[in-house]
Formats: sequence, structure tokens, C-alpha cells
Amino acid sequence: MTAAQFEMLEASEAEELLRARFESLTWHGCPPGNALVIASHMEVELLDAVTLLTQGCPAHLVLPIIV
Repeated sequence: MTAAQFEMLEASEAEELLRARFESLTWHGCPPGNALVIASHMEVELLDAVTLLTQGCPAHLVLPIIV
């Protein structure tokens, strides 16, 4: 999803999307602070981030690798 597409969402939809992304990242072992940052980057495919995490990539390196 692009930033422009995200901005078109209703507030409740945007909140739910961010919450789902955050919860998925934390469930896969990402610390909450890192999960919040990654979840808010809509240009990051969640599956790519989760794949890196499950392969042992440190959470603080997920964004620099993907973006």
C-alpha cells in the first residue's frame, strides 16, 4: 500500500490496519518500539518484514534492508 492509498482510508480503517500490522510484527518477535516504526511504513510489505524477522534478522535492521 502506498502512503497516498493509506491517506485515503477512513480513520477507523487506518487504525485497524496499523494495529493489525503492529500485532503481526510483535507476534513474530519484533520488539514493540521497532514494530511500531515498521508498521507505520506503509511502503513496507508486511510479509517481507515478517520473513526477515523469522529468519533471525534483528528488528532494527528490517527497515534499512527493505527500504
